[in-house]
Amino acid sequence: MLVQPPAPPASPVPPASADDLAALLARLTALLLKSSGEGAHLIGGTVARTARAYGAEATVLLVPEAAVVTVTAADGTSRTVTVRGFPEVFRLDRDAALKPLLTAVGRGEVDLPEADRRLRAVENAPPPYPWWLKLIGIVLFALGFAPLMQATWYEVGTTAVLGTLTAALAVAADRFKGLALVLPLTVSVAVSVVTIELFAGTPAHGGPVLLMLPALFYFVPGDYLSAASAELAAGLITTGAIRLVYAAFLLIQLYVGVLLGVLITGTSTRTLFDVTAESDLPRWALFLGWIVFTLGTVLAFAIPLRMFWPLLLLVYLTVAVQSLVTKAIGETGGTFFAAVALGAAATAIGRRPDRPPALILMLPGFFTLTVGSLGMRGLTTLAGGHVVAGFTDLLKLVTIVTAIAVGLVTGAALGGRRDEGV
Repeated sequence: MLVQPPAPPASPVPPASADDLAALLARLTALLLKSSGEGAHLIGGTVARTARAYGAEATVLLVPEAAVVTVTAADGTSRTVTVRGFPEVFRLDRDAALKPLLTAVGRGEVDLPEADRRLRAVENAPPPYPWWLKLIGIVLFALGFAPLMQATWYEVGTTAVLGTLTAALAVAADRFKGLALVLPLTVSVAVSVVTIELFAGTPAHGGPVLLMLPALFYFVPGDYLSAASAELAAGLITTGAIRLVYAAFLLIQLYVGVLLGVLITGTSTRTLFDVTAESDLPRWALFLGWIVFTLGTVLAFAIPLRMFWPLLLLVYLTVAVQSLVTKAIGETGGTFFAAVALGAAATAIGRRPDRPPALILMLPGFFTLTVGSLGMRGLTTLAGGHVVAGFTDLLKLVTIVTAIAVGLVTGAALGGRRDEGV
């Protein structure tokens, strides 16, 4: 993706040299890439706007995990740098800290040395929560999601055990980098084995995959799938296609892990049926579940705690719109209009400098649309020999992914998104 900004206006701070500005923009681009699991389409505009603040021009040639930044300073000298950054969404505290810095830079309130110092501080900041709070956050994240799979107390109890197992492995991977390389596969194998051996003894409790999914949801790439579709819908073919392939790879890793668990336990793949247990959760538990889910999202993804209440409001907005519209016109329409409402509200709120970035505002509400779980259910149901049900889930996946992507793009446009950046 090539972003070509307009000619820069007169800068309120002294123009920077090409070398100094290229170093700053390289660090900024790398940091933005690392937190671009929800899409990289605003990176080019953010970098270009930062360059304009220092009287220069910048263009960005972008793919999801790398970028080539070309800077042309006010004196006509140019520099080109290449940066890399693996896309993820696990340290959103950096996004929260970047927004006020970039706002100050855009207003001409920060000279380049000070901007560089503050950017390094953001880059090197430790996680906002200790490891044990992240562990609790992942467990709460799974528990809040569990009623979406099956509204039963058994699902919630099973998820408490399996979510703790997932959280322990995720926290361990922060310290042991070798484990991080195979973490999705390792987690899905462990969750599959424990579920089959301890919890999936009878169809009355629902299908085994429905018991596994809440604990695996932290790794299910629904955000990558929808971000890829949104980038494709916006005409960003390269970034969207690459992200789509990566999302499919992550999904297949989880699927293979579940199958390996079946093989390790000596169980037939026919046990991977997709049957939902009869609901026994009261309505108040379903309502309070979203509070648990949002708090878990805040802790698991390193979002500043002060942002909890606006995130919870957007979660309830998304759920309300999806529920009401689904009753009127069906699931696909409900998902689309929920995504439109979420995108519009998050973009409008996020435009103010003192509010959280739109990415953070969208994330918990987006997770409520549960797109990634359809892919897992479809693949495992196919592996169990239930062909019709498996292909039905996969077809629904394609439909819902597209509905979410187009809905978020539409909502962002209605909310007044500016393509320059955050």
